[in-house]
Amino acid sequence: MGLFASIPSPSSGALELGPVTVHMYGLMLLAGIAACIWLTGRRYVARGGDWDLIFRLAVWGVSAGIVGARAYHVATSWDEVDSPKWKGAFEVWEGGLGVWGGIGLGVIVGAIVARRAGASVRGLMDVVAPGLLLAQAIGRLGNWWNQELFGKPTDLPWGLEIDPVNRPEEYLDRATFHPTFLYELVYAVLGVGVLLWLDRRFRFKPPALFSLYVAAYCAIRFFMELLRVDPAHEWGPLRLNGWVSVVGFALSAGFFVWWQFLRGRRSGGDAERRPAMAIPKGRVRPRG
Repeated sequence: MGLFASIPSPSSGALELGPVTVHMYGLMLLAGIAACIWLTGRRYVARGGDWDLIFRLAVWGVSAGIVGARAYHVATSWDEVDSPKWKGAFEVWEGGLGVWGGIGLGVIVGAIVARRAGASVRGLMDVVAPGLLLAQAIGRLGNWWNQELFGKPTDLPWGLEIDPVNRPEEYLDRATFHPTFLYELVYAVLGVGVLLWLDRRFRFKPPALFSLYVAAYCAIRFFMELLRVDPAHEWGPLRLNGWVSVVGFALSAGFFVWWQFLRGRRSGGDAERRPAMAIPKGRVRPRG
């Protein structure tokens, strides 16, 4: 007899609190963002930075990240956007945020804010990397609330119960499915621990740790894509996001090896090992 009979799913993705409707997908998203800000702020302050910059990065980076994540989903899954399309494209609480678009645009805007503040963009990328993975782990709980992005049918004791209305037509006779949200959550949390340990154990040249974060998430996502049964564009043997994971892993892992081990040898110096994480109080960095 297994540890669980099955994992139940919430009957609704929203909670009615009197006149207020709380969409749990959005709430999980906010919880993930808060956790990312907390972890990133603690790491940055420990390196001599201050919370003010982290809060500014959060305001601009998170806003851009949500826009980028939604834009990626709409662009790659237009058929899944509820009608009327002009309205469905903005209904973020219904689910549908592409991690790749969110990280991409969020990092670009965050880098602009950090550079204007005179801080090290590369150093901040390494500081925020574990927090981003933590946010993604917590955010996956939103998929559980919405009964979406689950995997293939399974009879394993931790199978996820899915209501008939949310099952693919070919699996209407199956009741339990792989809880890919839980798999990704567990692997991502473990990844956060590994990144934090590596950062303490080794002296990386920023943004080497960020590249490891990207590689780790791509590896996690690749295996999740092999399990998922929700509609997606397929190219040959893989879904679109499976191919994105393969390319992302190859690029980030290759960059890590080159940046951490090969570039320094050719440049003949290790100045990149000690980037300025923050400007000490009372000093002004010259512009130019």
